[in-house]
Amino acid sequence: MNTEEKLEVFKLELSLIKDQRVRDFAQKAIETLPDYFFVMPASTTGKYHPSYALGDGGLLRHTKAAIAIATDLFVLDEYNFQGNMKDLLIVALILHDGWKKGNGLTQWTVDIHPTFAVKSITENKELSSMLSPYEINVISESIHSHMGKWNTDRSGNKILPKPETKEEKFIHLVDYLASRKRLEVNFDIPVRIE
Repeated sequence: MNTEEKLEVFKLELSLIKDQRVRDFAQKAIETLPDYFFVMPASTTGKYHPSYALGDGGLLRHTKAAIAIATDLFVLDEYNFQGNMKDLLIVALILHDGWKKGNGLTQWTVDIHPTFAVKSITENKELSSMLSPYEINVISESIHSHMGKWNTDRSGNKILPKPETKEEKFIHLVDYLASRKRLEVNFDIPVRIE
């Protein structure tokens, strides 16, 4: 998938980002996403996501659903983030599962996929220099902790942090809601931030 196609897929979500610097960062980060992200299902076993997130392109639809849920929650006083925080959280949601199969050498979800996503930002000098260290940290830590209590490997060893800040807890909540089998998302309703 070429760069233009990747950006076109996220045209609506990018239009929600008001801060041009953050939008530029998001565009550059989307360009780095592996091609498998755009075609794989959200759940490689089919156990953990609703029907819209299964099959070809399911992970992309899960990501778009998470962003749609976030925009619905932004109108609530509890989640009416100020400044460019909404923009940063949208970017975190775009990227949160971007490296779900890690380096792509497996057909399965990698337990530490949030770590791969964070490294794709923090170890890329061009990307990490586009925003302030604080902004990079908000995005990175929100991604890194998005798994919430599902932060251990099969042996019970802690491999990911739990969300601590309001922003990190928000990303976890939105990702959790977008992965519930009982909740279906209507993709025909326009997404916007009020």
